[in-house]
Amino acid sequence: MNILAKPQKHTARASAARVIAEVIHKKHSLNGVLTAALASLPDNERSLCQQLCYGVIRWQPQLAAISQSLLTKPLRAKDGDIAALLLCGIYQLRDMRVPSHAAISETVNACKTLGKPWATGLLNASLRNYQRQQEDIEAKIQQQESAKFAHPDWLIERFKQDWPTQWPAILEANNLQPPMMLRVNTQHGSREDYLARLAEADIDASALDDCIDGILLVSSCDVFQLPGFAEGQASVQDGAAQLVAKTLNLKPNLRVLDACAAPGGKTCHILEQFPDNHMVALDIDPRRLLQIKQNTDRLNLNAELIAADAADVENWWDGQLFDRILIDAPCSGTGVIRRHPDIKLLRRPDDIASLAEQQQQLLNKLWPLLKPDGVLVYTTCSALKQENEDQVAAFLKDHPEAQENIISPAPAERRSVGYQRLPGDNILDGFYYASLSHR
Repeated sequence: MNILAKPQKHTARASAARVIAEVIHKKHSLNGVLTAALASLPDNERSLCQQLCYGVIRWQPQLAAISQSLLTKPLRAKDGDIAALLLCGIYQLRDMRVPSHAAISETVNACKTLGKPWATGLLNASLRNYQRQQEDIEAKIQQQESAKFAHPDWLIERFKQDWPTQWPAILEANNLQPPMMLRVNTQHGSREDYLARLAEADIDASALDDCIDGILLVSSCDVFQLPGFAEGQASVQDGAAQLVAKTLNLKPNLRVLDACAAPGGKTCHILEQFPDNHMVALDIDPRRLLQIKQNTDRLNLNAELIAADAADVENWWDGQLFDRILIDAPCSGTGVIRRHPDIKLLRRPDDIASLAEQQQQLLNKLWPLLKPDGVLVYTTCSALKQENEDQVAAFLKDHPEAQENIISPAPAERRSVGYQRLPGDNILDGFYYASLSHR
């Protein structure tokens, strides 16, 4: 028996290769696969594994082009883990502060951990060739648009079509590592109070512009390092999502529907501002509803949680109209690629039309549930017009009894209908907002 072929303990690089292969070849969610992988690693290996997974997935179109130039023939489908390991090695050499000798030797050794010692020579030669030819290879891939911008061709074309002058800035923003932002629970004290607590804990932070409850951290940290996190004093939420609650024009004693609520950030923000509101939070996935419950419990908030398809009104609605309806619609996620880089690999061109159809159905089905003097807010974390201003314009055309409300102060740049924040605008995520009411 060849002892080299015996799988060894879990290591950061081998685990990262498995995770990346699952995302690329099996189209699994990065967050879902990575969470399980990190749980099996010792504490001192987790940070490196996470850096590799996010970094490689973020730059995969670019790294794949480099990998192709290094291999004389593609690896077999069953060796997707070795292909992913090669991407990990290239990423370390070009983008991480790992000594090159360690990047190569540890990546090569991970072949044995994966039970494929035959690949050690291949990876060693490929990575050393990259070192020698790096300048030429990097210049060559700049000639390929997908590799240059690290986005699939179809998505680059969509951004060009929708944003003829802004598209390069959008792609650049999508490839940046996102900052960590907090939402202060003002039921426990002011933002200034919490900034003082962060300073006492030696966590550098500042108030987030335009977000009354928002804080920007200089460096990301584990949430349980945050003072009072377990007691519900703060939550992690991008500023663009924090602006949603303001668009609802909230006040006390309202009946509010959050139609696509998981994981519950906006539900909780609404209740933090007005805890006495009757909050109905729906999600189609019962497992994701559990995330909302965990968040409301931590923040000591109460919401009526229902596992249901919001558009299937007959199966969940009790007949009582709502003062406020929030449709944070399922979307392409093209405004939050910096936080979820696997969107570049998991989304397909025909997904957009399918999602737009779902969004249209939600608007049409939930509109009749709004009180005559109520407000319906439609939001997405998309940067594509088909899901945003085009979607709401079509709804208004089909519903002459509906009108758009001007939101003041504006949460983003005014569009023909609604407001669009592109990825990276004022360092926030990409987001769309539209407020509707009866004429």
